[in-house]
Amino acid sequence: MSRPGKSPASRSAAARSALALGALGIVYGDIGTSPLYAMRESFEGHDIAVIQENILGVLSLIFWSLMIVISIKYVVFVMRADNEGEGGILALTALVKPAGPDDGKRAKRARWMLILVGLFGTALLYGDGMITPAISVLSAVEGIHVATPALEPYAVPISVVILIGLFAIQRRGTGTIGAMFGPIMVAWFSTLALLGIAHIIGEPGVLASVNPAHAITYLGNNGVDGFLSLGSVFLVVTGSEALYADMGHFGKVPIQMGWFAVVLPALSLHYFGQGALLIGDPGAIDNPFFRMAPTWALWPLLIMATIATVIASQALISGAFSLTMQAVQLGYLPRTRILHTSETESGQVYVPAINWLLMVACVGLVLGFRSSSGLAAAYGIAVAMTMVITTVLFFTVTRDRWNWSPARAGLIAGLIIIVDISYFGANLFKIPHGGWFPIVTGLVIFVLMTTWKRGRELLAYHLNTGQLPLERFIANVAESSSPRVRGQAVYMSRLVGSTPPALLANFRHNETLHEDIAIVTVLVDHIPTVPGARRAAVENLGAGFHQVVLTYGYMESPDVPAALHNIVARGFGIDLGTTHYVLGRETVLATDIPGMALWRDRLFSLMARNATNASRHFRLPAQQCLEVGVQVEI
Repeated sequence: MSRPGKSPASRSAAARSALALGALGIVYGDIGTSPLYAMRESFEGHDIAVIQENILGVLSLIFWSLMIVISIKYVVFVMRADNEGEGGILALTALVKPAGPDDGKRAKRARWMLILVGLFGTALLYGDGMITPAISVLSAVEGIHVATPALEPYAVPISVVILIGLFAIQRRGTGTIGAMFGPIMVAWFSTLALLGIAHIIGEPGVLASVNPAHAITYLGNNGVDGFLSLGSVFLVVTGSEALYADMGHFGKVPIQMGWFAVVLPALSLHYFGQGALLIGDPGAIDNPFFRMAPTWALWPLLIMATIATVIASQALISGAFSLTMQAVQLGYLPRTRILHTSETESGQVYVPAINWLLMVACVGLVLGFRSSSGLAAAYGIAVAMTMVITTVLFFTVTRDRWNWSPARAGLIAGLIIIVDISYFGANLFKIPHGGWFPIVTGLVIFVLMTTWKRGRELLAYHLNTGQLPLERFIANVAESSSPRVRGQAVYMSRLVGSTPPALLANFRHNETLHEDIAIVTVLVDHIPTVPGARRAAVENLGAGFHQVVLTYGYMESPDVPAALHNIVARGFGIDLGTTHYVLGRETVLATDIPGMALWRDRLFSLMARNATNASRHFRLPAQQCLEVGVQVEI
């Protein structure tokens, strides 16, 4: 019951504020911890002289990157391209209209290529999700050498312990974690702003870097080195794709509130403060973040920075969970265990398999690169490539879905993509120095996703070829004198209107059927959630048979027994305690039958064997399930 005198509007405002606080703890951690290493890498990583003119130029690039890439591109425009409230590059890809029957071969090929490009961008984000926790935590722990040089050799083992602890708490869910982390991040951004203001007061001229002319002059004066330094300046915006992917966890408005009210002002002030410090003390470039603090504040700042970097890792981890769920529901990855961690926010999920894989990868990266500077060389290329892909997909959506004119869509997307391509070009030079890792990771995941999608299509084709129409099977059953036993049975079917192989095999073997039989097909729509009223469609086929079609969104986990129990239809009812569930279990045999290369057939077979059991995926009670095995050659 609500408290007296509290209006719906105020409750709504309070709810948005609470979500905005949670978003600060999940969404903005990555962007918010870039000050730990971005300024240092922009100079030291490219041998740029630490002089006032260059400092103002780098600050100008940083400020306008925050404004153009995050404020304008993502927060204002791209976040409008939500798919029923869900964000991320896979949700954006789902908004691309498929080619119609009247489209030519060229148009169909172009649409398919766009979807493949979107899938590749999704795959690249997994590589980013591996590097972000590693570089964030390691960069904070490295502050030990500023406070106590004797502890510097312990930076790597301390980072490993922190990362293991971070992944161990993921099962609590993003809502709980966000509530824990939100107030901490408010304190973090407040600290960033205060540190910045303290140094700006002593060097107010640093604010002149807001003028973009300083960025242009810097690039002109430093030539190739200045252009390559864009790859490090880019580190200030590397959390923006995760920001978009996490939109389903908290909603668009709370994320926008957090950015404009807290994050953007704090980051701007802090980067200006780092610039002011360097103008007075160029030698502080070895670690400008920790050099900003007075000696007495080093240990408290180190502890706070370490906590903030743990939180920073959460944005990519949560984004990886969301992307995985979307990919499973859209048929691009095998079924895996997905746990919902909130009763009110359907987008808050935990995927154990992805969680532990990311943990192993992060620990391996820390042990392999051993410094944040080493990881910075590998960081950015995947995100930069994904940003270019996002802009291309966004342009397509503005034309297809929003009916923008070519001039309007081209002007906005064109201006954005110039910035995206500049950063992508600068990051290309990181490939020999570690940038190959996220690209290789992305390619591997892309191959897995496309192989699974194509393999499922081939499997469905071979299963459905020559399959007996359901109407004919029911007519044969009605004409036969085969006995019918009391009770209900539910047969899971891939295709509406076809006789499930398990039903046919069971009838041929036992020559008997249950009195009441439901043929259930689960479909996944290209929207995040499906309203309950549209969940089920039931058709009475006669002779005790019903065809049931259950439709779910790609952000929902199917619960077949619950959906069947909620159906209100004449002559149809399910007794959850006694109903038997029968489903087929295919064993895939790799052969040289045309369709996919033999190595991809074998890869698909391996993925199929390790996918989560269908009965578990559909939440069927194990003690009431019967699986009928069949071998299929592809």
